Amino acid sequence: MHLLLLTAWTVLWFALVEPSGGFSWHYLRTGGELIYDGGNGTGGLNLYAHHPELQMGPISFLVAGLFNPFSEHTGQFLAAAFMSALGLVIVVLAGRSAATHFLGTGTNHQRLRRRVLIAGAAFIPMWIEVAVRFGHLDDVLALFFTALAVWFLTRCNAAAVGICLALALDSKPTALAFLPLILALPRDRWMRAVLWCVGLVAVAWLPFFLVDPHSFAAAKFTIPNNPASALRWLGGNTPETPNWARPAQAALGLTLGAVAVWRGRWAGVVLLGANARILLDPSVYTYYTASVLLGTLLWDVCGQRRLVPWWSWIALIVLYGSVFVVHDDSARGLIRLLFVAVSTVYVLFWPQRNRRSHRPLNRVEEEPVEGPWGPMWDPGRTKPWTRYTPAEAGPSGHSPGHPR
Repeated sequence: MHLLLLTAWTVLWFALVEPSGGFSWHYLRTGGELIYDGGNGTGGLNLYAHHPELQMGPISFLVAGLFNPFSEHTGQFLAAAFMSALGLVIVVLAGRSAATHFLGTGTNHQRLRRRVLIAGAAFIPMWIEVAVRFGHLDDVLALFFTALAVWFLTRCNAAAVGICLALALDSKPTALAFLPLILALPRDRWMRAVLWCVGLVAVAWLPFFLVDPHSFAAAKFTIPNNPASALRWLGGNTPETPNWARPAQAALGLTLGAVAVWRGRWAGVVLLGANARILLDPSVYTYYTASVLLGTLLWDVCGQRRLVPWWSWIALIVLYGSVFVVHDDSARGLIRLLFVAVSTVYVLFWPQRNRRSHRPLNRVEEEPVEGPWGPMWDPGRTKPWTRYTPAEAGPSGHSPGHPR
C-alpha cells in the first residue's frame, strides 16, 4: 500500500510539473547527439574539449542519446517519465536496504514501511524537480547508482558497490563525495571495491583526455557566484566560481563521509556529501536539494529507528520552502549554511538511543536461506546467516523459539 500511495504521489507531481518541465534537457540532448555522431569533430571523444559547458558525465550522454530518435518533445517526455520512475525505484531500494540492515534486530516492518512512506513523500517532490522540471539526467543517474550502491552495501557485495559508485561518478563528477561508502564495507573487501571503481572510472573518462588533452578545460569551467549561495558567507565573494571552491567541496565531502563511517554512521554519508555540495557550490539551483533529500531518505530509514523521519521534511521545508518564502538573497544563503551545520553535527555527534542502527556492515557472509515463509534467522547463532535443516526449523519453517 505504501508503494501504491507513493506511485500516485509521483504521478500527481509529474502531471503538475511536466507541462513546464525540461528546463535543462537541451544540454543532455545536445550531448547525446554529439557523443554518438561526432558532431564534425566537435563531439565523440572531443566532446569535453569543444564543449566544456557540458558538465555531465559520459554515461549521462550515452543514456540521453537513447531518446534522440524521437522528436524533441516526445523524447523529453519519455526521458522525464523514465527519470520519474527511477525516483520510485530509489525509494524501494532505500526500504530494502533498511530491511536488510536491520534484519535480526526485531525491527517492526510495518513501522519501517510507514517510515519509508513518510520520508518518500518528502523525497518525491524534490525528485520531480530534478527529473522533470530541470531534466538533469546526470544528477538522476548519479543518485540512482548511489542508492543502488547502498543496497549492495547492506549485502556486503564489494564488487557491486564499486561498480555502482563508478557508474555514479561516470554520470556526474560530484558523486565523488559518496565514495566513503566503500569504507563501510569490511576492510578485507575495500580493495576489491576500489579496484572495480577506479577501473570503470578510468574506462569512462580516460579516452577523452588521451584523445584530446584540451578536455581538461571542462574541469576549469566556471559559473556565476549567486548572491544567495552559502559560499558568500564563507568569503567566496568573487563574481565567478572561486578557484578553491571545487577542490574544497570534494575534500570536505570525502572527509565528512569518512568521519561518518568511522563514527559508525555510514547511513549519513550521502547526506554529508550533499551538504558539502550545497555549502560550497556557487549556484543555488533547487534541483541541488534532490541530493540532500536522498541523503535524508537514507538517513531516516537506515540510520534511524523512530517512526517519523523528521530530517526529510526538515530538509524539504528549510531548503525548498524557503525559496518561496524568503526573498533576501543573503538570508537564503544563511539558511543553507545553518542547515548544513546543524544536520552535519546531528549526523556525526548526536547521541543515538539505539546503537543497532549504527552497527558495522560486516555480518553478511552469504545470501540468506529462504524457508517456506522467508529468511530463517537466529540472532543467537555465531554466524549471522544460519542454514537451518528442516528439523531445526520446525514444522513452521522458522527458527526455533521465534514465532512466525
